[in-house]
Amino acid sequence: MNKKILSLTVLLWGGVSAAAVRSAVFEPLDGKVLLIVGQNLEEIQSYLDAAQKVPGGFMAYTSLRDIQGLRAPANQGDGTQYAQKLMDDHPDTVLQLGLWIVDDCGRIARGEMDAKIDRLGDWIEGTRRPVFLRIGYEFDGPHNHYPPEDYVNAFRRIVDHFRRRGIHNVAYVWHSYASRISRPLGDWYPGDDYVDWIGISYFNQSQSQMQPALGFARAHGKPVMIAESSPWKVQTRWPNAWNLWFVPYFKFIQANDIKAVCYISSDWDATNQFRSQHWGDTRLQSNPENLRRWLEETAQDRYLKASPDLFQRLGYKK
Repeated sequence: MNKKILSLTVLLWGGVSAAAVRSAVFEPLDGKVLLIVGQNLEEIQSYLDAAQKVPGGFMAYTSLRDIQGLRAPANQGDGTQYAQKLMDDHPDTVLQLGLWIVDDCGRIARGEMDAKIDRLGDWIEGTRRPVFLRIGYEFDGPHNHYPPEDYVNAFRRIVDHFRRRGIHNVAYVWHSYASRISRPLGDWYPGDDYVDWIGISYFNQSQSQMQPALGFARAHGKPVMIAESSPWKVQTRWPNAWNLWFVPYFKFIQANDIKAVCYISSDWDATNQFRSQHWGDTRLQSNPENLRRWLEETAQDRYLKASPDLFQRLGYKK
């Protein structure tokens, strides 16, 4: 159903025929990168007001415990989560949804939260668009303390539940913190039949720390998504911010065949949840020159943005 399927797809763009292999659910064709922006309603709207361009998708967050921020607005101290409004306002975009399951993996694995899985599945199915679901995002981050065995079983339970119900508009993302690791990534791996994409975080860690996850993705034939990214502690309003963080970032995307990139444009220090971290202001619009360069870079045809044919280009039919 959502297993890795190799299919030969022939597409016509402007009368030019191109044959390509699509190897994973909602994977862009070679040379294309799905552009996604987050991560709360206020910051997304601020970005859109400044950029006047709609990216290919948006980020949102919820938890299986409460299923908050989907059908109605919710704020846990990091800005408003309201995924339904994003979907209603921007019909030609995808959703990248982070699912928080900290301290709930055992209950999920034992079937004690199946009703919550049903509620989440009902909403995802009702979006009638591609949804990239990051189950237990940053599973290897010490701040999340996911027990590997319970995490694997919880991930599988959610996927199996969705598949039994015939929910087809979802791609399952296994998202690594991609920083210092204390044990092999494979300890948390649910298996090739359960994972469609491998995600990584890209903040202010060394790119070398991302290599284990990239190597894992290559070994398992999975496309890579930069599932969260932001120049922490590199204020975007600094004159040298572009060369310091963004130039290596875009080079990394191209050099490593990244198929989707999710940028968090946020004033972290203005949120109750993250103020104490001192991550700074990473809003692109806080520096007009950086915003100009960002829009110039992402205006390239390789970056997939909102369009009436976006879903078709990702291999999805309603």
